[in-house]
Amino acid sequence: MNYFNCNGKIFAEGTLVVGADSRALRYGDGLFETIKMKNGHLVLEDEHFARLWKGMGVLQFDLPKHFTPDKLQKEIIVLAKKNNQENNARIRLNVFRGDGGLYDAKNYLPNYIIQSWLLQDNNGEWNSNGLVLGIYEEAKKSCDILSNIKHNNYLPYILGALKAKKEKWNDAIILNTQSNICDTTIANIFLIKDDVIFTPSLKEGCVAGIMRKKIIQELMDRGWQIIEKEITKTDLQNADEIFLTNSIYNMRWVQHIEDTLYANTITQKIYAAIFSTIY
Repeated sequence: MNYFNCNGKIFAEGTLVVGADSRALRYGDGLFETIKMKNGHLVLEDEHFARLWKGMGVLQFDLPKHFTPDKLQKEIIVLAKKNNQENNARIRLNVFRGDGGLYDAKNYLPNYIIQSWLLQDNNGEWNSNGLVLGIYEEAKKSCDILSNIKHNNYLPYILGALKAKKEKWNDAIILNTQSNICDTTIANIFLIKDDVIFTPSLKEGCVAGIMRKKIIQELMDRGWQIIEKEITKTDLQNADEIFLTNSIYNMRWVQHIEDTLYANTITQKIYAAIFSTIY
């Protein structure tokens, strides 16, 4: 039996805790964080909570004094222990508004749900087979104040994931409204060309990934040239190597996008330098 936390109370998996009047259900009025837990500790905890708090500011939540990162961190650990998953778990923290219509919310206070799932022992290891990706074209992501946060209005990503499953891709690349590369359904994207590493800038509408930020800093500290800019589909086709990052699997090599194959020489060196002993 797995359990989850809703507003500080523990429930058995499958228990209904959100009603028909929920603004989260009606409008997607909320946001979320996905955090890795290793050996009882949340990986890059401060960065995740900073992004969550910034997002709640964007969505104009009223935050009571007792609603703090420390409170949520303690409840996450209690839940993971109850589920016997504290050594290697994926944590999902969803914060959302309560009941009400579009103009008559009962209040702007945060409700929250914490869930945990056990990760495989090989989570985060180098993916020697490489990923197969495709480009999802039908729904594109706008570039605005919501673009960089992980909010609950996720339809381009949902549709991209459905397309990836149908086409048997490992993931789908999401475009912004200018038809430039944004990110993928679950990760930030990097490309390598002539020993320079490129990634879409935050202005291009990608999620402000925690692992994205971390790896950019790690690479700069090691002397790599990192350029954040607009990335086109042509840039992808002409790249030497491509890799993805997110907080759960760290970094994965992309072998194939449409008709283009990619090497992994530099990507594997980066992985070995940064992730072989941490995260």
